[in-house]
Amino acid sequence: MVDFQKRDTQRGDTESTSDSATHDHDHHAHDRETVGAAILTVSSSRTLDDDPSGEAIRDELESAGHEVVTRELVRDDGDRIQTVANHLIDRGDVDVLITTGGTGVTPDDVTVEAVGPLFDKHLPGFGELFRQESKAEIGSRVVATRATAGVADGVPVFVLPGSVDAVELGLEAIILPEIGHLVGLAQRAGHADH
Repeated sequence: MVDFQKRDTQRGDTESTSDSATHDHDHHAHDRETVGAAILTVSSSRTLDDDPSGEAIRDELESAGHEVVTRELVRDDGDRIQTVANHLIDRGDVDVLITTGGTGVTPDDVTVEAVGPLFDKHLPGFGELFRQESKAEIGSRVVATRATAGVADGVPVFVLPGSVDAVELGLEAIILPEIGHLVGLAQRAGHADH
């Protein structure tokens, strides 16, 4: 497997094995064992008491030893989604934001458009891998899945579909294995207050 995060700084120089190990170790030195997570459900038909996808995200995170610091629910309204997402990103106890809902192609699916402008950096590999993993379950219907991710003010943000199956797949196959590393990398640039 290619490690795209590892930088090859050799320009004709040879690097000893111990130097290589040190660089690789330094790359993971900021990894976080546990993170504080915010969950944002986007739905015009659900409530926090009736939010199976939000509950699934909470359960997956807590089972992996992470802390859910807040859960919120907003209607399918682009301005409101963006305002709440921005507020959650700005909280000092939120290391990662995971949203669920509003990623389809109906006119009221506006989460991607609302959250995307907050990104300082896009993480296109997340959406690509999510769709690849989803294809086994839903086949060619995966073309309507607009799951995406990015980093906003040092906080990784994952935008997942609204189904329980989709959030469990996204968390188990991609987010949980990488969350500590991504948070560590995103916060390394001076966002240590998150």
